[in-house]
Amino acid sequence: MTKKYQVFVSSTYEDLKDERDQIIKAILEMGHIPVGMEMFSAADEEQWKIIKRQIDESDYYVVAVAHKYGSVTEEGISYTEKEYDYAAEIGVPVLGFVIDGSASWPSNLMEDSADRRASLEAFKDKIKGRLVNFWNGKDDLHAKVSISLMKSISTNPRTGWVRSDEVVGPDLIKELTRLSTENSSLRKELSILQEEKRKAERESDVKGELFDTLRKNKVDVYVWMDGDENWGDPIEGSLLGVFQAIAPNLMVENDFENIGRDIALRYKGVNYRQWFPVPKNLISHWLADLASLDLIEPSKKKHPVSDKTDYWSLSKEGRSFLKKLRKIQLERGLVEKEKPENEASPPES
Repeated sequence: MTKKYQVFVSSTYEDLKDERDQIIKAILEMGHIPVGMEMFSAADEEQWKIIKRQIDESDYYVVAVAHKYGSVTEEGISYTEKEYDYAAEIGVPVLGFVIDGSASWPSNLMEDSADRRASLEAFKDKIKGRLVNFWNGKDDLHAKVSISLMKSISTNPRTGWVRSDEVVGPDLIKELTRLSTENSSLRKELSILQEEKRKAERESDVKGELFDTLRKNKVDVYVWMDGDENWGDPIEGSLLGVFQAIAPNLMVENDFENIGRDIALRYKGVNYRQWFPVPKNLISHWLADLASLDLIEPSKKKHPVSDKTDYWSLSKEGRSFLKKLRKIQLERGLVEKEKPENEASPPES
């Protein structure tokens, strides 16, 4: 009987598309069956279950690593490393291919974060702890995958797959029926996951449009500094800047006057006048604009009847947008250092 083996191909995706194609080509040329994460995009727990099942059913596991660590899970480990760890854990023969340190490589396809580079090097060391091959180009990778897979099949033959007309019997028919049912179930799961992914992408597009809308709407920010006799010259800002200034303190709620102080702190630093350092009418207009974009809303928190202060808080959309905004800033190292606030008391009326 002629066996076909299922080979799971693992790597970061965007930077190694051509290299993955060469690995898949090598597997197909040998008459075997390649599968990999590009079929699923391991982005959540449900998709990870499907990927685990594919690794469970694979006879061999191939991992290729260059200079990207890739997207990471909530535990801080890359999905590629997570796949590698699982394959090794369940005993699937692992074939590792790490780029040679002397090979030329585009700088834009390398990690620019020190933390990610450290994680990548630790992952490479883990792969090197087993039998590993070093490659310096996609053609070299193609050849080395072919040779290594051939040797592994020869020295460590696995269960594999055979044509139905080569094995006849009730057990085979039963297994084919099971696989057909499982395949149908997997297709349904995949369809649901793909729809969820498309929904997430649509939401991401909406947030991108919202970011552009806030950024292109410029505003003049007046701040009365402590000791000044008037508002002075305006500072050019944007609705995005105003949102970034006030949003953290709107996670629960904030009152009108303190919102003005948050804006003053962002644009002029700590030495602002405590009593309404930003004009009330400007704050009102900006709050109205942000409310019209569904980013903020009047606070729903209960207050004493005697409290006539206006309170605002982030809406559900505002919290989601702030989370995405902060995540991007943190990933790119753009979060500004916090400044101590001016704690001087406001003047008595």
